[in-house]
Amino acid sequence: MAPVAGVLLIAITVVLAGGVAAAALGPSSTTVPPSAVLSLSATDDRIAIDHRGGDPIDVSTVTVRVSVDGEPLDRQPPLPFFSAAGFHPGPTGAFNAAGDDTLRAGETAAFRVAGTNDPTLEPGRTVSVTITADGGPIASLETSVGSG
Repeated sequence: MAPVAGVLLIAITVVLAGGVAAAALGPSSTTVPPSAVLSLSATDDRIAIDHRGGDPIDVSTVTVRVSVDGEPLDRQPPLPFFSAAGFHPGPTGAFNAAGDDTLRAGETAAFRVAGTNDPTLEPGRTVSVTITADGGPIASLETSVGSG
């Protein structure tokens, strides 16, 4: 009986060790989005995001969604871009397709919403911007539109 119990204990140990090794060495199924401190400003037709600290953000991998007074813009910014329907050409910083796609601490990226996009930015209205990467949240920002 003792040899059977010994073999059984060895078998259980091997199975458990294999499970632990597979868990430790297996690929991770989750991607952690960057962690950054961002701030938002909006004046007339311009929306700017300041990167105040934390991880760099590759804007080619993020989704930015803009709402005005709780209503999403008809056309959302396709980052990075140079010219897109619903926006004035030539966004600045990492939002511009001709520049570096990475928004780093100390940098600002901005775009201007065209009057053909609805709802329009007007002084006093509330602008909300949500930034996600791989479905995970990076930031939810809100500010009032100032005159600029």
